[in-house]
Amino acid sequence: MVAPLALAATTFSANGVAAARSASLKRASTPTPAANTLPVEAPSALGIDAKVLQAILDDVQGGGHNIHSVLVLRHGKLAAELYRRGSDRSLYSLWSSRRQFTRADLHDMRSVSKGIVGLLYGILLHQGAVPAIDTPVSSLYPQVRALNDDARQAICIRHLLTMTAGLEWTEPSPVRRASWTDEIGLAVSPSAYRCVFQRDVVAKPGSVFTYSGGLTAVLAEIMERSTQRPLHQIARESLFEPLGISDFEWIADVTGKPMAAAGLRLRPRDLITIGAMMLKGGEWQGRQIVPAEWIAQSTTPHIKTAPVGGYGYQWWSMTTQWKGKDLVVAAAIGNGGQRLFLVPHLDLALVSTAGDYGDPAIAAPLNAILHSVVKAVTV
Repeated sequence: MVAPLALAATTFSANGVAAARSASLKRASTPTPAANTLPVEAPSALGIDAKVLQAILDDVQGGGHNIHSVLVLRHGKLAAELYRRGSDRSLYSLWSSRRQFTRADLHDMRSVSKGIVGLLYGILLHQGAVPAIDTPVSSLYPQVRALNDDARQAICIRHLLTMTAGLEWTEPSPVRRASWTDEIGLAVSPSAYRCVFQRDVVAKPGSVFTYSGGLTAVLAEIMERSTQRPLHQIARESLFEPLGISDFEWIADVTGKPMAAAGLRLRPRDLITIGAMMLKGGEWQGRQIVPAEWIAQSTTPHIKTAPVGGYGYQWWSMTTQWKGKDLVVAAAIGNGGQRLFLVPHLDLALVSTAGDYGDPAIAAPLNAILHSVVKAVTV
């Protein structure tokens, strides 16, 4: 079994932290490099205060929050990872069960899936395999004439990416509490476009942010129609295999379609590998996986989304503080405590998984972990 805490053991010995730990725990606490994925380095060698980082992870390990993992990466190297016991439930389960999480386990990503869909669109766009982002969505569905009125014809793919289509939609998000979600209707609809575009037009496209997994589903549907490949195959061939990610799942809805907005399951290490690639401008092991300009546009806020900050192409934007300066944070955020935080100025990534689905209160301790890890960066 993987130890609950994994941090580069050389850091402990260099700072005298490991002396109090048993020999067996010290042996198990060294992250094990996996083939074709992430190198491991001591936090102190990466400009992170090891004692402060250890204290942060100790607080998570001994705390009462239902956090399942925390991983920290800097300069493309894994500095620390923690796995612990917690309660969890699948998308289709009404009941939670407790279990010990390890680095080998797939975990629900929930709406982190949206960020991955955004990256996939950028990859296919660069290949010329999908329509340009200023293409009117209705032009791709000429057979659905009832939904091709003037108001809906103004909605472009860009508005799907930024969630500014101006269509009515209810869904809980980091900026909105809701007791109902329209994702339920989406899950039983054979066509994402028909389900989403039949909603009332409530704003001019591009003017108002409305969080909508339905728009993500339409993006995925466009990719599938354009390439004649299912979403999970697109993800595997275009993103995961080039990154050395061989084990993942994309949960389907009741019609058999992959749930584009919430169904992805990944290992936390694989999620932070995606973060490492993004921090390098889309490059991985000498190969350009995602166009650098697409990553820049995806993580740049195109519309404000108070109180979180802003939204790009399926990616959130927020800020943190380091040495008195505000730094930009790009984030993929999933229900229950799934996070990929990127701090480009520090070349830093942080991943968390958790099981507090439907409880927005989990955001506060996860944001606190992010801010504390940032403060632990010394140079």
